[in-house]
Amino acid sequence: MQTTAAPVTALIEELAKLPGIGPKTAQRLTFFILRSPADQARRLAEAITRVKESIIQCSICFNITETDPCAICANPERDHATICVVEQPLDVLAIEKTGVFKGVYHVLHGALSPLEGIGPRDLRIEELVARVKPGASGAHEPVHEVILATNPNYEGDYTVAHIMQVLAGADVRITRLARGLPIGGDLEYADEGTLGRALEGRREVNG
Repeated sequence: MQTTAAPVTALIEELAKLPGIGPKTAQRLTFFILRSPADQARRLAEAITRVKESIIQCSICFNITETDPCAICANPERDHATICVVEQPLDVLAIEKTGVFKGVYHVLHGALSPLEGIGPRDLRIEELVARVKPGASGAHEPVHEVILATNPNYEGDYTVAHIMQVLAGADVRITRLARGLPIGGDLEYADEGTLGRALEGRREVNG
């Protein structure tokens, strides 16, 4: 016999599917929502619906945005000759908080991981090549530097090696964030000072 109302059980199960949310946390969140005013719960539901319906990927950098191109790609004051390659949209937020980087981005939406079956075609690597190599389809203007800002772990290193290979022959400076970042960590968890110094201390990558 079920002792918990079906809508409550359903919400707990859905919340528990979110990353970093276990069954106990899902239960606490569910009962917090139950205790909250109806308009607060309604705003939460509307915000979730709105983000799913209105958010798209920028056709240039593939960051998440409401408009295409995104605000960064459309900004003429940004340095469009410098592209910072990151794994996820959250990494863009982390780097923007430093206030150091004035270029544009390219979001891969993941990292290469043979063990998990994630290959080059699963990421936005071909689109990066199109932006960087002269005369390539989709190239907007000359690119002078590509900053490889993948996470400092095995998958990030493997992704860097592959990107260096596919960009071989391109007349572009390829750099990587300085190793002030913790090995095995994620950019989104780095503090702004450390991430800012990593950007300023980036080094050229030798093939």
